[in-house]
Amino acid sequence: MAKSIFCSNFRRLFLPIRSLMIKFEKVTKKFPDGTIALSDIDFEVKDKEFVFVIGPSGAGKTTLLRLITHDLLPTSGSIVVDKFNLKKIPASHIPQLRRKIGIIFQDYKLLVDRTLWENVALTLEVMGRTEKEIVQEISEVLERVGLSGKENFFPQQLSGGESQRTTIARALAGQPDIILADEPTADLDPATAWGIISLLDEINKAGTIILMATHNAEVVNTLSRRVIYLDRGKIVEDKEKGKYGTY
Repeated sequence: MAKSIFCSNFRRLFLPIRSLMIKFEKVTKKFPDGTIALSDIDFEVKDKEFVFVIGPSGAGKTTLLRLITHDLLPTSGSIVVDKFNLKKIPASHIPQLRRKIGIIFQDYKLLVDRTLWENVALTLEVMGRTEKEIVQEISEVLERVGLSGKENFFPQQLSGGESQRTTIARALAGQPDIILADEPTADLDPATAWGIISLLDEINKAGTIILMATHNAEVVNTLSRRVIYLDRGKIVEDKEKGKYGTY
């Protein structure tokens, strides 16, 4: 893991300016084929929380994350992210919502014809940052995730851990208030997985909300953070300092 991942200046950059939360009220998501992915879901995530979303495959974890980004719309119920009511949000405000959220994918979703630098820069380019701002922020982000010196590498030249660190760097670009991580350690060896988890823990301690869907019982039990357990689209339990094996 990179040394001194978060210096005081980086902590300042990522501390939220004001209180922020995610709130689900009576949320149900039913797909056209009749599948009910989520049913009558209620929960809140407060500023600076680290929350694990766990449960068997098909429990609704990924659907829950996609609802937060407005990638999917609920069939019924209300979702609020910061100041945005996702049921009423105008299309013109969706980019503002998504700038508050960084996403870490299990399968990385890196553009294979672009370098590590270009993959991370894309987020900032979409935000309209100047070239000078992009250079400064990417240099700092890559240093913090331990990828300095690999800016010109293409995805196929990276290890699994380096690819996942690249997705974390991309998620951090633009200084989001929320990080959504969907099975970020699923395809990694244990040592590499723990490096990724330690990095996410540092990001959370710097002030960023982390909402992580995972099957990794060892990680959940060791970190002992809040756990939301989903099964068949329902919240079975929502517990502070929860454990994977107790449900």
